[in-house]
Amino acid sequence: MKESVTDVFRASGAKLYTGQTKKSQPYNGFELMGFDFMLDEDLNLFLIEVNTNPCLDTPCILLQRIILQVLDQTLKLAVDPFLQATE
Repeated sequence: MKESVTDVFRASGAKLYTGQTKKSQPYNGFELMGFDFMLDEDLNLFLIEVNTNPCLDTPCILLQRIILQVLDQTLKLAVDPFLQATE
């Protein structure tokens, strides 16, 4: 999975990052992306698609736990440094 995600960012990184020039301000934004994987009958892993608007629906207890953790960690990484927040 890590290898597939790395490949996606290597292939599309320049398009995802707006960059910064000497005269412009750095881009202060982030994107939460959803990576969909599938296993075949031999347990080979395949990346199916990447979404820039992943589903955050929580129809079961497991997804409630996982999605809340993902959102919490994402905000800690992407927002807290700008607010100089503490735990």
